[in-house]
Amino acid sequence: MTTSSPPQIRTAISTSYAELSEALRIAADYIVENQVEIATRSLRSVATASGVSPASYTRLARALGFSDYEALREQARLELSKREQDSFQDKARRLRSDADQPLLPRQVAACIDNINGLIEDIDPGTLDEVVDRLASSRKIVLIGALASAGFTDYFAYLAKWFDDRWLVAGRNGTTLGSTLAGIGAQDTVLIISKHPYAHRSVRAAKVAAGNGAKVVVLTDSHAFPGLKYADYHFIQRTESPHFFSSYAATLVLIETITGMLVARAGSEAEARIQEVDKHNRLLDEFENV
Repeated sequence: MTTSSPPQIRTAISTSYAELSEALRIAADYIVENQVEIATRSLRSVATASGVSPASYTRLARALGFSDYEALREQARLELSKREQDSFQDKARRLRSDADQPLLPRQVAACIDNINGLIEDIDPGTLDEVVDRLASSRKIVLIGALASAGFTDYFAYLAKWFDDRWLVAGRNGTTLGSTLAGIGAQDTVLIISKHPYAHRSVRAAKVAAGNGAKVVVLTDSHAFPGLKYADYHFIQRTESPHFFSSYAATLVLIETITGMLVARAGSEAEARIQEVDKHNRLLDEFENV
């Protein structure tokens, strides 16, 4: 006797949505928009945050084909962590086996799907809160290791055009500890970390939270161990036919955050950008073409 696999949550909701009561639709909408919270928070917390009773979530789980709410919650965990189950070697092996299929269109399609997922996965209100926090912080410390290191550099490159409060920790001859030693409640630490997660990013999140700083995490899964120290977090999809995860959605999020900050700063940001551009030209930073 074979046991059928549990349904994909989004597919199950889409299939059953028309038959759901109003209360169950509200619960279903919340699940679609907050899958990380479903996977990581208790039923009581989810019910409180969504304004829907715990009993409604239990009824919804059964209506979607799950035995109970815990089975639905476990499916949410499985879906969120699925990308981490295959080793780099497994993914490289699949690349070789699919060598007769052009990679460019597959990679482009995956990146587009990941970017489109930002609309579903990121709450605009939370994004506004984070941008407001960054705008009001005494300083912003960026932390990234391994593949994420280059993206913190890019984040800082964009931000420093209009704002001089941004620092990249542990780079250019400075230690991570020397940067974190001075932070406090007025500061924000923004960590970028994707699987495989770097120990230093997890430890930095813990130290930053212990020092009273606000911690913002950009990651690819609820499985990032430093997430428990975060005040805010954003999950970006990273699916790719490549052997390594895609950062396309993360780049879009970085550019969105810096763009929102420029819009909030107004004329001060424009003046700073003009001043930076003037000094870049004085220092002959760019080729004149």
